[in-house]
Amino acid sequence: MTTSGTPKRTPLYDRHLALGAKVIDFGGWAMPVQYSGILDEHRTVREAVGLFDVSHMGEIEFRGSHALEAVQRVVTNDVTKLVDGGAQYTCTCREDGGIVDDCIVYRHAADRFLIVVNASNIKKDFAHFWQHAGTLADIVDRSWEIALLAIQGPRALALAAELTDGVVPERPFTFRAAKMGGVAVELARTGYTGEDGVEVFLPADAAPLIWDRILERGARQGIRPIGLGARDTLRLEARLCLYGNDIDEQHNPHEAGLSWVVKGQGFVGAAMLDAIRVAGVRRRLVGFRVHGRGIARHGYPILKDLTPVGVVTSGTTGPTVGCALGMGYVPTELSEPGTPLIVDCRGKPADIEIVKGPFYRRA
Repeated sequence: MTTSGTPKRTPLYDRHLALGAKVIDFGGWAMPVQYSGILDEHRTVREAVGLFDVSHMGEIEFRGSHALEAVQRVVTNDVTKLVDGGAQYTCTCREDGGIVDDCIVYRHAADRFLIVVNASNIKKDFAHFWQHAGTLADIVDRSWEIALLAIQGPRALALAAELTDGVVPERPFTFRAAKMGGVAVELARTGYTGEDGVEVFLPADAAPLIWDRILERGARQGIRPIGLGARDTLRLEARLCLYGNDIDEQHNPHEAGLSWVVKGQGFVGAAMLDAIRVAGVRRRLVGFRVHGRGIARHGYPILKDLTPVGVVTSGTTGPTVGCALGMGYVPTELSEPGTPLIVDCRGKPADIEIVKGPFYRRA
């Protein structure tokens, strides 16, 4: 930990400095935004393999004979469908349906689950879990004990197999125990880039050793360390939501296009979300491409006939797709693919078109 008022540091902070990273304050954490450059790092992940330090993410564990019931109480997806070694993307919501966070649930056993939450929401999520499920299970914040690394890209699985003597998860959203450099780890076939790969859970004090080992063994595959800048462009091309930008407590899963993770029963906000589903939503989170010049940024107004109708939540230039793109909320009647709108880029209008699905899909 760091002293009060200064950004928190992951166990790899010194490694980032040694590699020449540009470090910024990201939600209260000192994190690398780039090393060689965002464009170069983005292409590395799309074409070869990249290594991310995501140890700032939070890990909250549920234990006890009623752990399954407790987890189901606080997440929107149906965790009863999970088997040991399975993972599931989901949301946690308020009673009014607002999204408290998006997260991934990992089932170790019927009496042990791990939920990975966003770094900026660790305290909020922990309090939310305790408020609504603290009488059902032993809920423990293990964020400072666990480091998390992500190996992503078309060569990621081959590298992971080489590092673990062939022990890798067989399918997406599953995880397996393994050993890497003599250290007990867990490899989850999850990620936030649109590419295949694994996320490596390991003891925090072993993170520098394993980070070095991955970079050393991955040199032949062209591995490079990747910062948060490229992580953002990669996830946006894959049209993956970022909490605090695209989703938050003022928006519900149905508006955000996340109805597919609202499957459970009896969770916090279930009654309201069911009512919203039946009534329909007034606004939707859409993806769009920019035609011509201009880059849509977070907070820019979306216009229809020069009248503000929505707002951009995320926007950038997609290095792989070769154009500016973004996401934002617009009225439901303007959310159909092909709908032309305008983004006000600081007084300069940019034509946009609503599109369906991810901007990028891996082969």
